[in-house]
Amino acid sequence: MTGFPRILQTVLDTTDVRGLAEFYRQLLGFQYRPGDEPADEGTRDDVDWLVLTDGQGNSTLAFQQVDHLERTTWPRPDVPMQMHLDLTVPDRETLEHHHSRALALGAELRFDRTDDPNEPLYVYADPAGHPFCIFVA
Repeated sequence: MTGFPRILQTVLDTTDVRGLAEFYRQLLGFQYRPGDEPADEGTRDDVDWLVLTDGQGNSTLAFQQVDHLERTTWPRPDVPMQMHLDLTVPDRETLEHHHSRALALGAELRFDRTDDPNEPLYVYADPAGHPFCIFVA
């Protein structure tokens, strides 16, 4: 037997599956997996699992319902990050564009290191409290 397991997707726990999926769908330009699209307007959308895909239909992120989720307190050590997503952009202008978009979509700025000449970055918490970075790479 040859080969290695491959990562299919990253799964994020959340108390609001549709809300967090929609945040990342808009932030990253992904699509819902067929069948995971929002219900018709005015219809209750009780979902406990959703998947987003890239332009080729590959799974990227999944969202799983939990009853309770303790938000990270990073950079304070009380509740550590445990995991975070690294998102990259090609230059400072693009970084600032996506910084504004992330905030408008509901991200909370946790750390600003845009004064770093080699790797300017922002660290945010998504609407569920999961940390993610956007930086120039």
